[in-house]
Amino acid sequence: MPVIDAHHHFWRVAAQDQPWRDDRHGAIARDYTPGDLRPELAAAGVDGTVLIQSVDEPLENDRLKAYAVEASFVHAVVGWLPLSDPAAARAELERSRNPYLRGVRCLIGRDPLDWLTKPDSIELFKELADAGLSWDVVPVTAAQTAAVTALAHAVPDLRIVVDHLGRPPIDTDGWEPWAGQLKQLSQCPRLAVKVSLGIDLLTALPEWPADLDRYLRWAVECFGAERLMLAGNWPVVLLRADYQQAWNSLRGAVERVLDDPNELAAVLGGTAAHYYRIN
Repeated sequence: MPVIDAHHHFWRVAAQDQPWRDDRHGAIARDYTPGDLRPELAAAGVDGTVLIQSVDEPLENDRLKAYAVEASFVHAVVGWLPLSDPAAARAELERSRNPYLRGVRCLIGRDPLDWLTKPDSIELFKELADAGLSWDVVPVTAAQTAAVTALAHAVPDLRIVVDHLGRPPIDTDGWEPWAGQLKQLSQCPRLAVKVSLGIDLLTALPEWPADLDRYLRWAVECFGAERLMLAGNWPVVLLRADYQQAWNSLRGAVERVLDDPNELAAVLGGTAAHYYRIN
């Protein structure tokens, strides 16, 4: 089974606004392109990647398609759709046809997701599921978790991928409500989780965390290896670690928690290949 990094970005800072990046993120306020990531993947033994959108605008889809054409290691793309506006989402999906597209998302922060359970939204997600597209999302509040869970039950064929372990409270050595929310999400059979760290947590941490095992064990208990996938989140991780340190730390935690070779292979690549339809 090939090793797949299930989450990374490319960007050129002059090409788009990044409202999620502020004065605390000066370490990643530069361009990141396929040429920067290629040697890092080779050094880490990563065979392929999933490229994820980082800006909510139509031009982002055009950039992602161009990056995928340029970088042979990109095996799948998660593009942007204005999911809260079903008509606009359908129009953008038609406009930005991309043979690499395997999933969609939009940035939600801590915004309410009441729109997820509206009839028009449910119909849109049914269409996405029928087209074989997954949905990436990072629910961090109880209300967001409830909305995602409701959608998962309303559209049982939809593959949902929760990014960045749903933002575990590693910075405070906390547990609830994160653990309960992750357990709630695990009741959705087609929902998977990425073993990665997101920008909100990395911003709060003073350095890369030394111990991830407690949180990863709970994720394994809730989801099993077949619904977990390893993801580097480069270049965002450069806020607290270089790619090799971050990837090896995440992989090491997985290897300590899982001793079955088949389960390890699933987290390192099999789950991502299934959810993003990577041959």
